[in-house]
Amino acid sequence: MNRTMITATNTLTQLQKQMDMISNNMANIDTNGFKRREATFTELLYQQFNNQPNVNDEANRLTPNGIRQGTGAKLAQAQLVMAQGSIKQTDRPLDTSFIQEGQLYKVVVQSENGNDILYTRDGAFHLSPLGENELLLVTGDGNPILDENDNPIVINGEPKDYSISENGQLTVTMSDGENQVYNLGVVQVNKPQFLEQKGNNLYGLPANFEGLNVPIEDIFTELVGPLRDQIGIRQGALEQSNVDMSKEMTELINVQRSYQFQSRSITIADQMMGLVNGIR
Repeated sequence: MNRTMITATNTLTQLQKQMDMISNNMANIDTNGFKRREATFTELLYQQFNNQPNVNDEANRLTPNGIRQGTGAKLAQAQLVMAQGSIKQTDRPLDTSFIQEGQLYKVVVQSENGNDILYTRDGAFHLSPLGENELLLVTGDGNPILDENDNPIVINGEPKDYSISENGQLTVTMSDGENQVYNLGVVQVNKPQFLEQKGNNLYGLPANFEGLNVPIEDIFTELVGPLRDQIGIRQGALEQSNVDMSKEMTELINVQRSYQFQSRSITIADQMMGLVNGIR
């Protein structure tokens, strides 16, 4: 295998990852609150050949001296794009939509290691029976929604009406006329590049986060106390995905053409080696 084949093969594997990312974006175009990912590339290490022994002969050269032979490109980052999606009015009391970018609800998910706190932008809430005269506020997948103190929101009694203010305060009016008030747990994402998609429209920190030596306060800002005035929530509406199908299709075509170009490079390199081996 010559250098051309190695370079093309390295790039092909990375282009496949980008195609998978675009496919995932397109598959979630109708997912509430879904945020698309965007790939950025960087070149791999290159080899420098200093073929000119006399530097003075390169005095008027506009490009760097020598010959630089690369080994392909790699996927440098899968950036989470937190741009606001369109708002769809539903008039359902437990449907909510963020109107501020970068804000996420906190939910608790059961895992092999216990309960993990994850984050979602999907504001379609539901009520799940927990016990006698107890209702648990959950997502569409049954994951409990947390309040600002990281406790599940449990409604005691028979609810009659729901009101959610712009700063994320849930007021439940009971059948006996009393009100139960809860503050929804909301965080502001400062560095979305640290978030990983955990499935079911949930986001979380990577498994190797502790080894990154990055304070969690630099990634999230807990919107509690006076900071709750920064929360922007609209009741009776849902945020749609921020995926633009036309843009994704255009990007997919470009990636497919790059993939074909790299594949063609391997074919041509194989034909050249066949010609060399056929010389008598």
